[in-house]
Formats: sequence, structure tokens, C-alpha cells
Amino acid sequence: MAAAAPDGFAVTITINGEPRSLTIPPSTTLLDLLRERLDLTGAKKGCDQGQCGACTVLVNGRRVNSCLQLAVMNDGAEVTTIEGLGQPGSLHPLQEAFVAHDAFQCGYCTPGQICSAVGMMSEGHAKTEPEIRELMSGNLCRCGAYSNIVDAIEDVMGSAAVREAAE
Repeated sequence: MAAAAPDGFAVTITINGEPRSLTIPPSTTLLDLLRERLDLTGAKKGCDQGQCGACTVLVNGRRVNSCLQLAVMNDGAEVTTIEGLGQPGSLHPLQEAFVAHDAFQCGYCTPGQICSAVGMMSEGHAKTEPEIRELMSGNLCRCGAYSNIVDAIEDVMGSAAVREAAE
């Protein structure tokens, strides 16, 4: 539980594998903590109402709209942002697939799309294209790259299924 301090609440959150001990005002959203305090600007502030998905990150492996989460709610949590999924020269398979399938245009929604897809795949509910589309419907793309986004996700899901069958 976050402990009250004179200038906010003391929290410890593991972000992209690195434990961070911070004192933050109780009204700080997880998105604002990431972007404004920690300079992790991959998650975007789109609607700031949880409707567009541009701010999607993974909290304890589950996808969440970080604009709707107070940072103090995540004391003790593990948060993964797009910056924690891959690095230049060592991209996450979904990042590679997004590039290969041209699954982005302006790129604004891409970090949220990829984090959401990682979470969706770990949930294990999506098996078909319509299921992928439904489970990704909380992530909007103003450029309309949806078919390429679905192709990228299907590509990685197919590769994962092939690896699992071989094991």
C-alpha cells in the first residue's frame, strides 16, 4: 500500500524491469508519471478519457489504459511500456511484425496498439481475425491501418503457434 508522505505518496513501481521508488501526488495518473516524471514518452496522451487506447501499457502483464490509472494504485506493480518491449536491433516480435506489415502510418497509436496486442495475446482469447478485431477494438487508429495491424498480430500469433507445436 502506498504510504502517505508530506508531499505525496511513496510508491515503488517496477517499470520495464527497473524498480523505482517515487513520491507522487495522489492525483498523478500512471500516464503522467511515465511521460512527465520518467521521460517514457512512448505511451501517448490521446483522449485522456480511456477511449482511444493510445496510452495502453501492461500492468502485471495485463493491458490497461494508463490515463485512467492513478499511479498510487500501482504500488508494487510491474509496468511494461513500449520502451520495455524491445530495443533497436532487438525488437519484440510484434514490433518487427508492425514494421514488416506496415501496420502504422503516423505512428501515434502504435505503442498502445503493440502493448495491447501483447496483452491480448497473453490472454489467449483471440484465435480468429474477428476475435482479434474485437479484442483490439479499444485501440483506435485515426489513419485506418487496422487491416495491417491485424495482419501483424496474426503473423506473430501464427509464429507463436508454430513454436508451441514444435515444443
